[in-house]
Amino acid sequence: MPLNEQLSERELRVLEAVVQSYIETAEPAGSQMIARRFGIGVSPATIRNIMSELEEKGYLFHRHTSSGRVPTDRAYRTYANRVLRRTPSSEQQLAIETELQGRSSALEEILRRAAQVLGVLTQELGVAVAPALDRVVLERVELVQVASDRLLLVFNLRSGVVRTLFVRVPGTLGAESVQRVSQLLNERLAGSTLAEIRSSLGERLRDAHGAHEGRELIDIFIAEGEELFSLAGDANDVVLGSAQMLADQPEFASNARMRELLELTERRDLLREALAARRQTGVSITIGGENDDARLSDLTLVTSSYRKGELSGVIGVIGPTRMPYDKIIGLVEHTSRLVEGLLE
Repeated sequence: MPLNEQLSERELRVLEAVVQSYIETAEPAGSQMIARRFGIGVSPATIRNIMSELEEKGYLFHRHTSSGRVPTDRAYRTYANRVLRRTPSSEQQLAIETELQGRSSALEEILRRAAQVLGVLTQELGVAVAPALDRVVLERVELVQVASDRLLLVFNLRSGVVRTLFVRVPGTLGAESVQRVSQLLNERLAGSTLAEIRSSLGERLRDAHGAHEGRELIDIFIAEGEELFSLAGDANDVVLGSAQMLADQPEFASNARMRELLELTERRDLLREALAARRQTGVSITIGGENDDARLSDLTLVTSSYRKGELSGVIGVIGPTRMPYDKIIGLVEHTSRLVEGLLE
């Protein structure tokens, strides 16, 4: 059944009341309580009948025969689609701005602070995803000799992004050879995107590695260029706030559930994949079973993309499906816009 197709306005009001009650209390909602608290204008008996109908349609369920109803993922989806996004309070806006405007303007540090402040304000797990770099232009690459057989590569990218990695080299390279190779790389690679460099690196360097003093190092760049100029999937890609923010929520009261959450935070590859498609989508909400990976089936991801030039990434929160969507959507969207402003 398509979402909302067979729900009357009265059914929607009861459904939203049940969802709101469960979000606030984490307790199953009964008809007497819904009638008393939400002023729907019908008797508890009528509300009970409506709740039964909603259960048959897959929006509610009950754990025990005599217990109240609990929302399903479908109910949360209906609620999230209809709820008005609450603008963050002036105090919340000030807290976000103060946290983001720290000493460092480096992108990674801004994202770390964004994930941290979102976690504190929402009591969920804050998350930020660094931009995909394939379309970013390489402005300069620096080779720094840190040992006789080890180099530090510093990639200076347009939009102020810097990435570094270490490379082991055979034998001993002289400082003059390293400088010559560095000059050659910048002459032939600077001004191109990382994707362009990876696809044509061999062609760009093929005539340079024959009798060149640093030919061993150039050979390494030709052989390993696909990996060296990928700069994706590193530890900086996914930034998380503190999982401790979720510790007080009933969903993570047991040691087993908290352990599962902590294990999830170690799976940056899983989170990276779950968030990768959100770079172009504005605000995105994925609830419970809507997540492709079963390990996220009890969680909701609320994110908002940010963009600066060719850079685009994601900021948001991860938490149980029972979350205050109106508050969280507004906070996430506001934070992403502030990050965009700082990147400008």
